[in-house]
Amino acid sequence: MAETISIGTLKARIAGDPGLLLVDVRTPAEYGEVHVPQAKSVPLDSLDPAALAAAGVAARDRPVHVICRTQNRAKLGAGAFEKAGFGQVVIVDGGTTAWEAAGYPVTRGGVKVISLERQVRIGAGSLVVLGVLLAWLVHPAFIILSGFVGAGLVFAGVTDFCGMGLLLARAPWNRRTAAG
Repeated sequence: MAETISIGTLKARIAGDPGLLLVDVRTPAEYGEVHVPQAKSVPLDSLDPAALAAAGVAARDRPVHVICRTQNRAKLGAGAFEKAGFGQVVIVDGGTTAWEAAGYPVTRGGVKVISLERQVRIGAGSLVVLGVLLAWLVHPAFIILSGFVGAGLVFAGVTDFCGMGLLLARAPWNRRTAAG
């Protein structure tokens, strides 16, 4: 089971171990906007812990700290590391948002993006409105679209798994980095 630590504990660990592995599982665009200087970008949708171990980036016998915007994607990333046999997996509570709010140093890029969480809300809200409009203007059966999106949001809230978020993370605008 992954350990969860505060950003203050992470800061202390980085000070004590400059080689500490901190994996940021947000999209490249989110990482390019702002990240903890120590963090390495490994987007959740392409996270392959075995490949990181084979490349010498991560070691199964050393701690792997996982961070995202708040901590939801970090939990999924930590699960992938645990499933791949990593024994010391650590989730950073509050993520980059809490790190930045505490006034700790961050690296900023030239990229400004809408967070993945906001993109999900915009997408889901748009689909609900579209379903209602289509049901009103075209055919009542289109109300199923709004019901499907609502059920998806409930599922995401209950399970902490958001398929729309994972899909949006693969969108071209979320794959861009500060370099382009």
